[in-house]
Amino acid sequence: MRASGILMHISSLPGRYGIGKLGREAYAFADFLKRSGQKYWQILPVTPTSYGDSPYQSFSVRAGNPYFIDFETLEAEGLLRGAEYKRIKWGEPSAVDYELLYKKVFPVLRKAYARFDSSAEDYKGFLAGNGWLNDYALFMALKDAHGGRAWNEWEKPLRMFEQKAVAEAEKKYADDIGFYKFLQYEYFKQWRALKAYVNSLGIDMIGDIPIYVAYDSVEVWTKPEYFLLDENKTPIDVAGCPPDVFSAKGQLWGNPLYRWDVMEKEKFAWWTDRIKSACETYDVVRIDHFRGFESYYTIPFGREDAVIGEWRKGPDMKLFKEVKKQLGSCRIIAEDLGFITPKVAKMLKASGFPGMKVLEFAFDASGESTYLPHNFQNTNSVCYTGTHDNETLAGWVKKMSRKDAAFARDYLNVRRNAEIPKAVIRAAWASVSETAIVQMQDLLGLGAEARMNIPSTLGGNWQWRMQEGAATDALSEELLKLTKLFGRLPEKPAGGEKKNDKV
Repeated sequence: MRASGILMHISSLPGRYGIGKLGREAYAFADFLKRSGQKYWQILPVTPTSYGDSPYQSFSVRAGNPYFIDFETLEAEGLLRGAEYKRIKWGEPSAVDYELLYKKVFPVLRKAYARFDSSAEDYKGFLAGNGWLNDYALFMALKDAHGGRAWNEWEKPLRMFEQKAVAEAEKKYADDIGFYKFLQYEYFKQWRALKAYVNSLGIDMIGDIPIYVAYDSVEVWTKPEYFLLDENKTPIDVAGCPPDVFSAKGQLWGNPLYRWDVMEKEKFAWWTDRIKSACETYDVVRIDHFRGFESYYTIPFGREDAVIGEWRKGPDMKLFKEVKKQLGSCRIIAEDLGFITPKVAKMLKASGFPGMKVLEFAFDASGESTYLPHNFQNTNSVCYTGTHDNETLAGWVKKMSRKDAAFARDYLNVRRNAEIPKAVIRAAWASVSETAIVQMQDLLGLGAEARMNIPSTLGGNWQWRMQEGAATDALSEELLKLTKLFGRLPEKPAGGEKKNDKV
């Protein structure tokens, strides 16, 4: 089924309280998607952000970001009073100030926790159905107790997750542990309500999970046997990307690598459980850095760049065969960007998952790019104008060489560079890809100031927020017209929405 959607992270929603939340602005955006004839709302990982503010470096692969908890909803539940959060200065509405949020959000949420009835049956049921919460809440409570320091800087008994030390900490920090469990309860209650509303409009949520986990995460702290660590839980090698034409020194991500041999012996239970959880949380799951399952680049721990490293074999289709065996058909998008070898292409084809086509990669003057729409080999793909790691279309056009810009104008049949961004969106919608996705920044025609992330940089990323009132009726009508023109309006089968096995 041909369809389309918008990439817009929760953090980028407008609002008064420092960052996008799961409240009325999220529901209003869902209404905008419905009016615009869209089938998908794609978001970035919603897990708690850590140092660097990246949603791809989180304290947990399971937890929800407490910054997204809506204060107005808590007030309606009797857990907050308006003055407790409305009188706070939350910064400029055009950008997320993560340092300010870190200082001001949690004291507000503590007040809500003080009024919360932990004996409620619904809360007890939530705890019983989410066993991962125990370790996560303890982990976060201990981070607070250690001034926010990473777990590898804690005293040895706790660092090594010794059971006696853990049991003592659970008693000592019981109230803080309860607080972090409460945050997850409220987050997931608000998330479930929003997703139910989005789905009721015939719209599906596309979620995003990173291939790797952060070193400073509850998973690495509690399950070191699944990661390439030494006896002191120090990484041996870490993840990254080798040097290429875009980066002379490559990309040093620093994430710990998996012990795939250990995971395979357990029938990839850790990964299967992770994908199961994601598929229950979202309607469709995009797996970041999909090529890393075929082979992955390793860098010796302690290096300052990614120049020295080597490729190693990943689990390939063994993992996804096990996932299908245990979970059945999951709706997955494979982020197959980067250095794609014939073996990676073979794995993608065998998986049956749609890959990604990014039009910002298409327009070089050679005219030979596989990302040009006329070179798309099949419909089982998702065509993006750009991703969260790309410049906005308007910013990208300003940086194009004269030759590339001339080629883009010829290909897209426009006369001026300023017309290229809208023509790229049109090309995505006109493509044979079953799904087309546009960044909200591109739909709004915003420039470099609205870029979400510049890879391999710290600071200034993940901050963009849409302005109140930017999603106008005129914009909705324009997108609806384009979506109808290229046959991407959602179907309305009898008996309600019918979900497909793939995007």
